[in-house]
Amino acid sequence: MAAPRPTVLVTGAGGRTGQIVFSKLRERSDQFAARGLVRSEESKQKIGGADDVYVADIREAEHLAPAVQGADALVILTSASPKMKPGFDPTKGGRPEFYYEDGAYPEQVDWIGQKNQIDAAKAAGVKHIVLVGSMGGTNPNHPLNSLGNGNILVWKRKSEQYLADSGVPYTIIRPGGLQDKDGGVRELIVGKDDELLQTDTKAIPRADVAEVCVQV
Repeated sequence: MAAPRPTVLVTGAGGRTGQIVFSKLRERSDQFAARGLVRSEESKQKIGGADDVYVADIREAEHLAPAVQGADALVILTSASPKMKPGFDPTKGGRPEFYYEDGAYPEQVDWIGQKNQIDAAKAAGVKHIVLVGSMGGTNPNHPLNSLGNGNILVWKRKSEQYLADSGVPYTIIRPGGLQDKDGGVRELIVGKDDELLQTDTKAIPRADVAEVCVQV
């Protein structure tokens, strides 16, 4: 008799990388039972609106239990996302200004939201957590931290450490700049911490990041 398929929950399944991970898992339905978690009914409809897509607010710990119950693995792809302030005119030079919406700062999404997911997964007996972070976290003065005064890489790094200390088996993936290009075309180069930022290989197609998530 075949071993039962592991159930894999993808959070942030409505996001640009999350959608790819979710669809890859679904395409391999002989290997995985895929579940998605999104933050709105609109996002749920965008990825098919099936019963295996849960709508929840990751900032509210008690909202996560139903989605994570019975899952074998969790792939965390939620992230705060800065928005550009309106009125920027590229023809006038200068740089655009960014902001985060109220309640959607990195501290609330990348730290509290991810901590809640890790806690819920641990309580539900999830056996493996994959967390997609970002390159640049070793440098507190990284330009990404100044966007909207969000310190996004600082909070991402904090949740990575929380996962590492959680006792749950884990994989942390820190991609460089994400590109909307075809996957499976380029050689993937792996480095530790931010050593790849010193090279010309600073970017990766989202599809390749998604495949790494599925493989681990």
